[in-house]
Amino acid sequence: MQKGYVQVYTGDGKGKTTAALGLALRAAGAGMKIYIGQYLKQGCYNELESLKRYSDQVVIEQFGTGQYVFGDPTDEDRNAAAKAFDSLKNAVMSGDYDVVIMEEANVALGFGLIAEEELFRVIDERPDGVEIVITGRGATPALIDKADLVTEMKAIKHYYEQGVLARTGIES
Repeated sequence: MQKGYVQVYTGDGKGKTTAALGLALRAAGAGMKIYIGQYLKQGCYNELESLKRYSDQVVIEQFGTGQYVFGDPTDEDRNAAAKAFDSLKNAVMSGDYDVVIMEEANVALGFGLIAEEELFRVIDERPDGVEIVITGRGATPALIDKADLVTEMKAIKHYYEQGVLARTGIES
């Protein structure tokens, strides 16, 4: 059994989820089992369609309310995040998965929807072989310090600034 590490993909640039899904695809190719919990997403995204081909190895669950969190989170946001955290914690602690991806968990941390101490407890108590990947803008300094690998996606230029919306198969 190989040692699992904690990876964080953060920053204001495009590619955090894409990087995590690329890792999931690589892990599936190596015969590993992957759990992906999407904190803020709800709905049909094309990565869900792609990963159906690996449904024997990759489990994806969405916990978002289908709306962006603006200002103070609602009770619905808090309940959805609590459900997501319980599911992700169970996935990590079960030892059934080699890789657990906590998509947009950094954002959930930033809104206070996850207690940093609780996340750190899961990280510290996880089985040795479980790799954890945490994505989203705004990783906290404490999480950056705790992680074994941190990649920051930096926005330099994006066609969104010229009015190009998310394109099917590229951004959604």
